[in-house]
Amino acid sequence: MLLVVVGMQSEAALLPRGTRVLVSGASPERLQALLAKDAEGATAILSFGIAGGLDPALEPGDLIAATRIRGPGGAWPADGPWASRLARATAAKLGVLAGANAAATDAGAKRALRAMTGALAVDMESQLAAAHAARLGLPFAALRAVADTATETLPRAALVGLTPEGRPAPLKVLMALARNPGDFKPLKVIAARSRTALEALGHGVTLLRGNLGRV
Repeated sequence: MLLVVVGMQSEAALLPRGTRVLVSGASPERLQALLAKDAEGATAILSFGIAGGLDPALEPGDLIAATRIRGPGGAWPADGPWASRLARATAAKLGVLAGANAAATDAGAKRALRAMTGALAVDMESQLAAAHAARLGLPFAALRAVADTATETLPRAALVGLTPEGRPAPLKVLMALARNPGDFKPLKVIAARSRTALEALGHGVTLLRGNLGRV
């Protein structure tokens, strides 16, 4: 059975009914615990969701099918035929994804991460999902959509906007905005970028006819 790893419930909602999914809530520690506890019986693992752009040529909504994941813990290849099928069906770009334990929040951090990894984009779930798949000897793939671009800075309010279960946390966002009211406009921009990325992912699922797995 395919196991899909996401960061947010809004990403999980795009998956076909009955998909087995783990939601990290943007917490590497939570995802590690979920993988250790709830991945039994999986026959393949897919990382799915939005990502931060590292390649300056990428725009919000551009899809990426990973060929390899590079993170602080090492590097892991994606299943080549599976990645190629995802790319062909969705017009996703094939390339490296960077894994991170925390969000890359500004252009400088994104430039440094791209220089270190050569990655097109970065997310917080793919490296843990890829490492877990490798430990179990399972095929791994990642399909991600760019939200914030390589030149954009994430406002602090965007970094506190999730519950541990990956649902919106509006009170935390409002408290962050009260401390930093200048974040309101950039937060609106990032929210719009994220909606564009989610729409692209949903369209990708449609193009795949709901079959995200390895065939």
